[in-house]
Amino acid sequence: MKLEEIAELIECDEVVGKRGFDHDFDRVCAADLMSDVLAFSTPGSLLRNAQSVVTAHMAEVKAVIYVRGKMPDEGAMKLAEQKGIPLLTTRLSMFEACGRLLGKGLQPGVDMGHE
Repeated sequence: MKLEEIAELIECDEVVGKRGFDHDFDRVCAADLMSDVLAFSTPGSLLRNAQSVVTAHMAEVKAVIYVRGKMPDEGAMKLAEQKGIPLLTTRLSMFEACGRLLGKGLQPGVDMGHE
């Protein structure tokens, strides 16, 4: 699913850049802790909450969506622009946004060591 389609599905507003909106996603990683993102996300995932852009870059996450209307600070926006990582925001909760994406066939973007 293209990032543009994801943004429409979960009612996102663009914060930083259209670059990357044509990237195809089949996985979503949702986490509240940066350590979870670094330990368990799979490269190419869509990061869906208020984690730092640095963590997204280190974990090879291709986009960040902030939930519950949260917005990144100016430093995060500048870094995202430099790194080419799109930032979006939605008023939906993480639970509702993940549910909508799961309902459209996106898979968990985490590797817990068992399949």
